Amino acid sequence: MPPIQAYLFDLDGTLIDSLADIAKSVNRMLEARGHPRRELELFRKMVGDGMDKLVERALPNHSRDAETIKAGVAEYRSNYESQWQESTRPYEGVIELLQCLKNRGLKLGVISNKAHRFTVPMTEYFFGKSLFDVILGARPEIPNKPAPNAAHEVAAIWGISTSSIAYVGDSGIDMDFARNSGMRAIGVCWGFRGEKELRDHGADLLITHPSELTT
Repeated sequence: MPPIQAYLFDLDGTLIDSLADIAKSVNRMLEARGHPRRELELFRKMVGDGMDKLVERALPNHSRDAETIKAGVAEYRSNYESQWQESTRPYEGVIELLQCLKNRGLKLGVISNKAHRFTVPMTEYFFGKSLFDVILGARPEIPNKPAPNAAHEVAAIWGISTSSIAYVGDSGIDMDFARNSGMRAIGVCWGFRGEKELRDHGADLLITHPSELTT
């Protein structure tokens, strides 16, 4: 394997703990529609595939038609725009990790299935505008992870092979994304999903604290 020249990161559950604000925004939508709230821990399995899937999973089975999902996504998006800063914070040690990698001359980026309109401002809000060389969220013209398109897009921008990039994430989707695109798959055990899912989806390396990437 060639040496790692760049690191790409998932956002939610990897760089930031955003679960409470996501859950609150979805539950506001559910309550407004007369549906029961979902417990916070259930959202660990709901997130990761984009807003449409998140809302679909949160809605009761009898209310998962396309029109209701579309309206629910719009309501969730509006709720989330006003409160994504309330409880969300970077995980302990993440900022130090990113700065260390940057100081070593490595390229850094974010690829998330969170909508691009949230991914960019949230990443810049929590980490500033100088740490990451590229920040990409979900966009209609690019298939979401685990499809490899976004990884190949970034590799082309950087002029390097995906085999020289490590992807760091907290879910099976992230590990599949890394493997599908030829990147090395690094799973973080502090995120939303847990060690078993990461192993089952072929993580090349598991870490329990950000500092392990710099040693």
